[in-house]
Amino acid sequence: MIPAAPAPLHPAPSHAASPRWQQLWRDAVRDPRELLAMLGLDADGLGMSDEAAAQFPLRVPHGFVARMRHGDPHDPLLRQVLPLDAEMRPMPGFTLDAVGDGAAKAGHGVIRKYRGRALLIATGSCAIHCRYCFRRHFPYAEETAAAAGWREAVAAIGADASIDEVILSGGDPWSLATPKLTELTDALAAIPHLKRLRVHTRLPVVLPERVDDALVAWLASLPWPVTIVLHANHANEFDAHVDAALARLRGAGAMLLNQAVLLRGVNDSVDALAALSERGHAAGVLPYYLHQLDRVQGAAHFEVPDDTALRLHRDLAARVSGYLVPRLVREIAGDTGKRPL
Repeated sequence: MIPAAPAPLHPAPSHAASPRWQQLWRDAVRDPRELLAMLGLDADGLGMSDEAAAQFPLRVPHGFVARMRHGDPHDPLLRQVLPLDAEMRPMPGFTLDAVGDGAAKAGHGVIRKYRGRALLIATGSCAIHCRYCFRRHFPYAEETAAAAGWREAVAAIGADASIDEVILSGGDPWSLATPKLTELTDALAAIPHLKRLRVHTRLPVVLPERVDDALVAWLASLPWPVTIVLHANHANEFDAHVDAALARLRGAGAMLLNQAVLLRGVNDSVDALAALSERGHAAGVLPYYLHQLDRVQGAAHFEVPDDTALRLHRDLAARVSGYLVPRLVREIAGDTGKRPL
């Protein structure tokens, strides 16, 4: 098992020169007992696991904690980040590489699964550590595209004219400092067959301060249409700060989509799913995917049975407008695309 400890931010500015978002990043809550104390909760009886926290460290920004319900041990945002004993129980069918990333490597930090697209593992860092993360065991130290100034990753994309879309993933690509992102996109801009850029990020939701002037200017300067795929699982993850950050991204010309994971105890009700779609749309975000859980080791307690998932999806389609219904999918290693359920 490979701990998903955060890698350093790139570049590492002096403390005095840090943008506000980087300071807030450093100030994130890392002690599960401190988190519970902030919420007026006692660790006893909650099934919290020090062993799970040691293997996959807690990290959650204070602003995200502020959206959790005080005194509620079942809060859906808390459940996404609190390390539990259940993570340490081996479960058949749950593996270290649930989606076949290892077999799909096509260069240093480059993953090729689907025709026309290349995914860059831009960094291993995230502002929040979600307990269901399908890359919680990924060997980021050996497989990050930023190594050696992106040269191998950019060369692999440039050598394959069938690639017309680059997907920045991680970790969270926006954990990189904006000059580092500029270095990457300047190199990609020299590849004539690229037509689109996609960014998968949770930062505008969990740390909206990341959407600062420098990031917006970088985004507006890019030569391709840009799609930003956010990751929110519950309506309570949105607040006025998130709304403002998303408005700035839309103002820079980006299309905003959301992908969620269906999680037991978090959003496994039609009320929760409808509220997520409606709240996201109010913030200018369209639902994209609702993923069935990737069967990664340590996440089995979040799994929702397929028959329940299908019923919830049907009930959601009967309740909200069609454009508010995400596609219910599962990722299967070796498939040529997400598999609809």
